[in-house]
Parts: sequence; structure tokens; C-alpha cells
Amino acid sequence: MKADLEMVKAVLSGARKVVALTGAGVSSESGVPTFRGQDGLWKQHRAEDLARPDAFAAHPELVWEFYNWRRGLVGKCEPNPAHFALAKMEEQVPEFLLITQNVDGLHGLAGSRKLMEMHGSLWRVRCTVCTHAREDRSELSDVPECPVCGHMLRPGVVWFGEPLVPGVLRLAIERISGADVFLSIGTSSLVQPAASFFQLAKDHGAVTVEINLEPTPNSGFMDFALHGKAGDILPELVKMR
Repeated sequence: MKADLEMVKAVLSGARKVVALTGAGVSSESGVPTFRGQDGLWKQHRAEDLARPDAFAAHPELVWEFYNWRRGLVGKCEPNPAHFALAKMEEQVPEFLLITQNVDGLHGLAGSRKLMEMHGSLWRVRCTVCTHAREDRSELSDVPECPVCGHMLRPGVVWFGEPLVPGVLRLAIERISGADVFLSIGTSSLVQPAASFFQLAKDHGAVTVEINLEPTPNSGFMDFALHGKAGDILPELVKMR
């Protein structure tokens, strides 16, 4: 892998437009639970069954209890070297965009500003009726109310069965289509539309790089596949300048 690592560093050193996509693997290195499979059980509920608009409509107290529990866990986690390396990469590359599927807010804490949180954030709340939305890291009540209209607030995340925030996908496609280098980091490459981003980048001439603990379904199609901890690999890549 050493040779590939050096080649990726060389490619990045000459790149002007870089898009990085991050997934749960980056957060797991900070101790953030993935909430998938058996590990995703909470009081005998699957996370996928609670992170749904119909679940919130039927049992808002239960869903908020789950999200307050998640906020409590994630709030104890800190950015790891991968998060800080991506913030550094933002400083080094003239046109950089970090797209994350994670909702834990750790990229922002690490200093990333050119950041698109595709699936929202655990630390945002928004009204179910009016346009009120805010970042709120305080301990919330069981079912918090909107200070503007009095209706229920909900977590500011994209749930299963919901579309992305309008404009997010369009901007992602636009920036990926113009990238010199596309990095896929810590993602299983199973969830659409993000799983297809690498192909969009490749079709438009970008060098594609996978950084993941284990091979993914996309590994064989990437120009470079670096397997190992993102927290070990990314700091090496930002030593390029």
C-alpha cells in the first residue's frame, strides 16, 4: 500500500478541485456507534425502525427518547485524526468540498467549513410545522416544542423514506462532476445515492480513491484503494505540501 499512498499524495499535490465523501467508518474511529445490525438495537428496537417519519408521527416520545440517548452518546465523542486531516486538506486545496453521510457533527468540531452534511445533524432541531430551525446542543425535553408556533420539534436529520434537503443532491452532483480527485472514506458504498458518487466522478475524469478499513463493492473499480484506518491514512496524505 505504501506505493499507492505515495501516488495518491502526488495526485493530491497537483489537484485544484477535490471532493471527499465520508461515512460511518470515520466516526467509528471516534467511538460513535453505527446503529446498524445487532449493535443497532435500543430497548429491543432497531434504529432503522425509529428513524422514520411514520414512527415519529405515531410515537414522538419514543423517537425523541432514542435521539436524546444518541445525542448523549455522541456528545462524549471527539474528532479523531481523520477529521482533523480533512480540515487540513480543506486549507491545502483551492476548491474543496467535504460531503458527509454522518450526523454527529464531528467534522465541524474538527474545523471543516466547506462541509455538506447530507443527512443533517443530531445537533439541529426543526419545527414540524413552521420554518423554525436551530442548532441546539442542550439537553432537550422529552418532546421539545417550537418557540415560535408551539408545535413539536423534530431532530434535524434525514430519516429513512425522506428525500434529501432540496438542492443538496444537485450541488453534490455539480461539484463531483467537476472534481480532479474524489475520495471515498469510511463508507461501505451500499447506500444510494452516495454509493454512486464515485462512478459520477470517474465518468467525468476524476481520479477516484477509496480509503476504508476493508474492501467494499466499489474497491475494484477505484483507481486507488487504500485499506486501513482513515485516522492513519489521511494524516499521511495531508503531508503533501
